[in-house]
Order: sequence, then structure tokens, then C-alpha cells
Amino acid sequence: MSDILSRLAPPPGARHKEKRVGRGVGSNLGKTCGRGQKGQKARSGGQINKLHFQGGQTPMQRRLPKRGFKVPFPVTTVAINVADLERFEPGTTVDDKTLRASRLVQGRGVRVKILGDGELTKALTVAAHGFSKSAIEKIERAGGKTVKLEVPSKEEASDADAEAKES
Repeated sequence: MSDILSRLAPPPGARHKEKRVGRGVGSNLGKTCGRGQKGQKARSGGQINKLHFQGGQTPMQRRLPKRGFKVPFPVTTVAINVADLERFEPGTTVDDKTLRASRLVQGRGVRVKILGDGELTKALTVAAHGFSKSAIEKIERAGGKTVKLEVPSKEEASDADAEAKES
């Protein structure tokens, strides 16, 4: 084994000699070090290979006007139709945990709103942050109940996240 290791070498052409610049005229890389005479590319840090460089012209991202703003802490609401609740067994309490278990709700800190598209034939107790009028009507017509959840504040949500990480 050690005999093989002592004979290992990289394949030919895989290794190159280091380019030694500025070492005299005879090396072909003396004086200007292969950069030519003057100009932006000859300067140290000649900023020409930047991502949005356009030859000194004002770049596109600076020419276009800025419009609107981005909400720093957006509230994401997941819309679930009444027809999607048909998959649960009659008498089930449909809350955040059961919706996550059935992959209807994903992500952290999202609000759940039940919308009235479709039909519901099973009596369910549905707990969500919001309901449309038609959704409340259809759930109650099927013999179920609606429970409106409070939207957690930012501090409560961060406390809940911290508790979830600890456990």
C-alpha cells in the first residue's frame, strides 16, 4: 500500500506553474505584468467585471425609479375552502395542528381563513383565524361549529417559536 502512495502523482497538465509577474523584461510578464499599457483594465482594481457593470454608464438598477414599499413583517394568510375539510372524519375538531398534519397549512406564523367554496356534509368543529360568511353558513348547515382564534401578536409568536425549539 505505501509503495502505491509514494508513486501517486497528478495527471499531466493538471498542475500549472505559478504566473510570476513583474520579474523583468525577459519573463514576458515584466513591467506592465501582462496588462498592456494604460486604461481601466490596466489599473489595480479596474472595476470592469462587476455584476451589473455597463461600461461606466449609470446602471439600470439606478436609472429606474423606486416605487412603493415592501412590508417588513407581512402577515401570510392561508385560504382553505370548505370542500378541503371534507377529508376529515365527522365530529373531528379541525384546528391548526390537524390542518398541518394533513398538509393543508405549511410555514410558520401563518393565519388560516376558511372560505366557502364547495360543499361540506360532515359535522366538524373548525377553529381558524377567519371565516367568510358563506363558510360559516355551510359549516353550521352541516351541523358543525366555528371557533374564531385570536391572531397572536409578534411577541407571543416569537415566544411560541422559542418554546418549540426548546422541546
